[in-house]
Amino acid sequence: MFQATRRRLAIWYTAVTAVLLLLFASGVYLYVRNTLIERIDDTLNHVVEIVERSLVIEPINNHADRFRINVEASFRDNTGTVEDDHIDLEWFSPTGKLLWSTLSEPLNIPIHANLTGETVRVVKAESKNSPLRITPYPQRGPHLPHYPLSPEVVPPSLLLLRQVTQRVEVRRQVLGYLRVSHPWFEVTKPSRQLIFDLALGIGLMVLSVGASGWFLSGKAMEPVDESYQRLKQFTADASHELRSPITLIQTNVQVALADLDLAEAEATTSLQYRQQLKMVERLTQRLGKLVNDLLFLARQDSGISKDTFSACPMDALLMEVVEEQQLLVPEKAIALSLDLVDPPASETSPELLENWFTLVGNWDQLVRLFTNLIANALHYSPAGGRVKVELARIEGINRVSRLRYTSAQLQVKVSDTGVGIPASALPRLFDRFYRVDPARTHTTGNTATASATGSGLGLAIAQAIVEHHQGHIQVESTQGIGTTFTVTLPITLES
Repeated sequence: MFQATRRRLAIWYTAVTAVLLLLFASGVYLYVRNTLIERIDDTLNHVVEIVERSLVIEPINNHADRFRINVEASFRDNTGTVEDDHIDLEWFSPTGKLLWSTLSEPLNIPIHANLTGETVRVVKAESKNSPLRITPYPQRGPHLPHYPLSPEVVPPSLLLLRQVTQRVEVRRQVLGYLRVSHPWFEVTKPSRQLIFDLALGIGLMVLSVGASGWFLSGKAMEPVDESYQRLKQFTADASHELRSPITLIQTNVQVALADLDLAEAEATTSLQYRQQLKMVERLTQRLGKLVNDLLFLARQDSGISKDTFSACPMDALLMEVVEEQQLLVPEKAIALSLDLVDPPASETSPELLENWFTLVGNWDQLVRLFTNLIANALHYSPAGGRVKVELARIEGINRVSRLRYTSAQLQVKVSDTGVGIPASALPRLFDRFYRVDPARTHTTGNTATASATGSGLGLAIAQAIVEHHQGHIQVESTQGIGTTFTVTLPITLES
């Protein structure tokens, strides 16, 4: 499923990028092509202006109102210049008769004035002495001609020209027509090269985008895959944790009903019923605690928790938790102590000293956090062992200027002399329902649930509370020596 989703993401990413690249390349191609056409038209119009200014106009038979063009004198000096620029000139009489041309063969096309430029297709004649046949392209605007036959696929027998025709007049007398032609390959050649370059660039870019899209989609799917695997593991663990107490409840209820039937026949005492009902009550309480823990974690994960934060004196909070825990394990004779690290003698601010161990947080959640950690330490410490809780304030000091800044933190260490935790189990220690015991089972029986192990949610809840307070929790453990949990919490939460 994840591979198919990753493949679809990569394909969509590549397809969208390819479409955008095609649109961009099409815009670039049209812009460059139109720019080339405009440059050729400007060149042709410029040549027309120059040639028109150089025309030698003479009166006819000394008449002041009749004029003619001296063709030899007018075009004598222009032939070499226009040939260097691949431009051909043609001069026509007022009736449309060709009088002078730089072309080797005349172009058979009617004369009409057109200063905006037009593209014509010249079909080469079969005979060497036959005139050329011209097919003008229909126009769709002054500078954007419509080409029924793409110049890029013109057969070898065709020649494309760009032409501008100017009617020469003097005092409303038409003296003739000047037509300037330029070969169309000045547009088609760079256009073909541009198409090749754009196609090559788009191809390479699409391949690169496809590879990067596959890589990025894999990166994007990693947290989804991880969440899915955690959800599967969570579902399996929750089912396992709920199955045992439900089975025990069902068993005890069935036994109670069976004993009730015997009691009606044999008049037995109610002592057995009381024991079985107490068993059902304990299991129900355990299920209720498990459901509450799951609900707490779900609210923390979804961010819908509406906890209020206020000033919490951590020294008073830890004293309260330590006193409660000392009352729960008197039979194990474990030395449980609380050590408060005093502020340095250089600190003289009364207000700061009064609130030295105070942070902004949720009192109930912090009590639950350190109750879980201390209870775990007491549970896994042998009789006669020692559990030490240490509270210290860590000031933020700039290493360069040695000045204090506002990132002070409170650090709480919970150390025990218990059995320790294997190094292989440390990475998964805060996973939900995870316990170091691979069997992950409860001590079961008709009357043995008092010593049942926990559900494996204590450390997961502790981590969720620490993260909710923008802190972090670490664990160090050595088998046979003990374990130390270190909780670091900021004094003030960042908004």
